[in-house]
Amino acid sequence: MFDPEEIFKLMDERSPHAEEKKLIKKAFVFAQSAHEGQKRASGDPYFLHVYETAKNLARFGMDSTTIAAGLLHDVVEDTDIKEKELEKEFGKEIVFLVNGVSKLGKLKYRGHERYVESLRKFFVAVAVDFRVLMIKLADRLHNLNTLEFVRKEKQKRIAQEALEVYAPLADRLGIGKVKGELEDAAFPYVYPNEYQMVEELISKKIYLTRQHLEKISDQLKKILKEHGITISKIDYRIKHKYSLYKKLLRYGMDIDKIHDLVALRIVVSTIEQCYHVLGVIHGLWTPLPGRIKDYIALPKPNGYQSLHSTIFTGKGEIAEVQIRTLEMHGIAEYGIASHSSYKQKKYEKKEITEKKFGWVEGLKELQKNVAEHGAYMKELKMDFFNDRIFVFTPGGDVIDLPEGSSPIDFAYAIHSDVGDHASGAKVNGKMVQLGHKLQNSDIVEIIKKKDSKPSSKWLDYTKTALAKRHIKSKTEGQGSLLSKFKLFGK
Repeated sequence: MFDPEEIFKLMDERSPHAEEKKLIKKAFVFAQSAHEGQKRASGDPYFLHVYETAKNLARFGMDSTTIAAGLLHDVVEDTDIKEKELEKEFGKEIVFLVNGVSKLGKLKYRGHERYVESLRKFFVAVAVDFRVLMIKLADRLHNLNTLEFVRKEKQKRIAQEALEVYAPLADRLGIGKVKGELEDAAFPYVYPNEYQMVEELISKKIYLTRQHLEKISDQLKKILKEHGITISKIDYRIKHKYSLYKKLLRYGMDIDKIHDLVALRIVVSTIEQCYHVLGVIHGLWTPLPGRIKDYIALPKPNGYQSLHSTIFTGKGEIAEVQIRTLEMHGIAEYGIASHSSYKQKKYEKKEITEKKFGWVEGLKELQKNVAEHGAYMKELKMDFFNDRIFVFTPGGDVIDLPEGSSPIDFAYAIHSDVGDHASGAKVNGKMVQLGHKLQNSDIVEIIKKKDSKPSSKWLDYTKTALAKRHIKSKTEGQGSLLSKFKLFGK
């Protein structure tokens, strides 16, 4: 039933070398022995869970150390194995990964306060090493896929946590495939009626849309070959159900307004070929105005790169096309897990992760600055789990903000001094109010004045906890001073 060879088959597209296999086999045997006799709610051996977690990690493209830690992630918490014994057998690195994952173990069922404290510790571990989160995502994905065997009262709580915490974290890391899988597994338990409605909407639409794209795909293959473009891969992806549901809410549940229900994906060898393919497609079909997105020249902060275009394909049909290289496709599916940073030297890995995923440092700052448990959860959802927008400085740097943010949030994201002395803002070259709501891809310039100071009114226009914290620290006492002036008729 259980075979480490199944894990090896899933490890990237490369064959793991002897030392990697040796470590995984050792962890496999150790975990199987430690969990001997334990059963899951389904009646299956408990080892099935850690085995499937390890297979998920292999599928994500993780290294052998992480896969071994995935196999071992429950031995300290759920068996008689002690931490010292684990360290003796596998070393400090694997113990750190196992302990980091365990921070969100059984504590979560013992009350909100204990859960929030464990959440803090977990995020500190994630900020030190991303692999902690990858193991937790792999673990949670298997738990969600076996949720039918859990008591009804626990099902919704576990699924809701996946939607509110783990899927958004996967999104921030650019692990689009895992985010979608987590959301779709949790969706029917949190919103059963809405899930059923989306299922019905898709069933009516998906067959014809897929047939149409298959015809376009065949046509494109022939034409691109004539242009000398070698296609590494051409297929289509169906939009994840929960993602579709959120988009339907914005369009009044009208599925005919959703143009990316099924998207054609074209994977080629080079960046130059990506643009060549886009040119060929636009020569064949008319693009929808304003629907061409170049995430190659301007990648999303989570590392996602691709060209997107929505085209009229005849007979009233509209389709989305995504064009990328093989490397971009890997990052789109598995984000940082697909990045070569895990196969590089430590200093190179640190440099890459700091550049692409600097927002994780914000988790550490939140840990330092928020004392109250309720406030921690509130700010965590506000700053890290909201839908995001990506705006630009005039120099082209990308600033990642929650949806609904204002130039004030942008200013404080740049630097506290910029926020404290902001007097106005330009968005796309036009003057706007500081309370203006920013949109994706806006270019924002903050106008500073030495004598400008934050106002308590700014709190009404801000979304980020960072901005609110700075404003509050600078405006404390403003309300009482105003009341004194009113009292004396001034």
